[in-house]
Amino acid sequence: MYSRMMRLTEQAKAIMARNWRDGFTVPTDKLYPFQWNWDSGFAAMAFSHYDLDKGIQELQSLFSGQWQNGMLPHILFHSEKETTYFPNFDFWECWVNPGAPNKPKTSGITQPPVHGFAIEHMLDQHPDSEKLKGFIKELFPKIIAYHQFLYTHRDPNQEKLFFIYHPWESGRDNSPIWDESLERIVIEPGSLPDYKRRDTSIADAEERPTQQQYDRYVYLVELGKKHRYEGPGIAAESPFLLQDCMMNAILIASNQSLLRIANRLGIDPGPLPEWIQEGRKNFHDKFWNNSIGQYATYDLRGEYLIQHREIGGLVALFAEIPDERNSAQLAVYLQQLSNRGYLLCPSFDVESPLFDSKRYWRGPVWPHMNWLIAKGLVKYGYDQLADQLKNDLLLLVDQLGFYEYYEAEKSKISQLDRGYGGAHFTWTATIILNFLEGNS
Repeated sequence: MYSRMMRLTEQAKAIMARNWRDGFTVPTDKLYPFQWNWDSGFAAMAFSHYDLDKGIQELQSLFSGQWQNGMLPHILFHSEKETTYFPNFDFWECWVNPGAPNKPKTSGITQPPVHGFAIEHMLDQHPDSEKLKGFIKELFPKIIAYHQFLYTHRDPNQEKLFFIYHPWESGRDNSPIWDESLERIVIEPGSLPDYKRRDTSIADAEERPTQQQYDRYVYLVELGKKHRYEGPGIAAESPFLLQDCMMNAILIASNQSLLRIANRLGIDPGPLPEWIQEGRKNFHDKFWNNSIGQYATYDLRGEYLIQHREIGGLVALFAEIPDERNSAQLAVYLQQLSNRGYLLCPSFDVESPLFDSKRYWRGPVWPHMNWLIAKGLVKYGYDQLADQLKNDLLLLVDQLGFYEYYEAEKSKISQLDRGYGGAHFTWTATIILNFLEGNS
């Protein structure tokens, strides 16, 4: 076991070095050749285990793309010469919003707000580093401004629960939980601009979103441009408007981390206590779905809870939102998955006819999700289940390499010689390092 852990750690560090650019990491060099938002949060945590300076640079680079209104984009296009990715900076046209930076160019949407707990993780590894404390004090108001953006521009009912208007914002691009909402989008022939996907020329098309899904993604990008990527117009028109339970759980978790950091470093916490109190209560009251025994995403346009079990509903554990009864139901769900022959944790309900163990977010195992859920399980005393999530991921990476995501069915693993999606993947390396090194 010890030699395997050492080998995986060395391989993970080699991938971090391979994907390091001038001050930031890319997820993988061809499929995703730019800087991604929540990927960088995980990268900063991993670097803190062995190269704190790079962890600091990673977040400095990411926040160089923050908009004047506080929005933190999901992609920063540091290089305008890369042509292997669509949609590139020229398709986003973020210059329609006067607050978007001219350099670096960015996308017009955001991603899960992981940065609060990312810097707490870094501080836990280096509690005495004056350099890190100084950096955190500089970054703290920028993270607060980002969270304020979400509550100001994406929370029309003032619930301290924000909406997304594009599946890409959720990080779970083609999950079946979006299907019904996306079907409201009616695309007239010739109404979309000409575009050419790049992903299916690099990765297996059977592992990627379908063309019909991609057309709807492009439609929502065009809708964002129409409204200069500003919340009120989007909220009024978008057919796709959802309060994602995972995104909101991550925001609450980051707010809780920021409050602890404020207490440790003597920083004014500002609105954090109010955000946390209201967000936790409204999350639990609004998102718990008794019919499926999980937290679920709320469709603001249709005014109903999504009726699917999926991995996002488990992240509430990480934010310490469930009560004892609900946390026990989530733990039972995970144990039943294992008993039925699945590695933990599949990204979608294995009992659903929509489950697909190979296609992106419709069933496979995702490394960073395993880490979030395992950390949450430990907070509730489910250490054995947490160890199982960790060990299942170590098994996958050891047998199939450092890929973007993995097969969920145990019976199929032995027939495979690789994982799915991009190879030499940064966030898989980051999660190996977070699992195997450090104090938290």
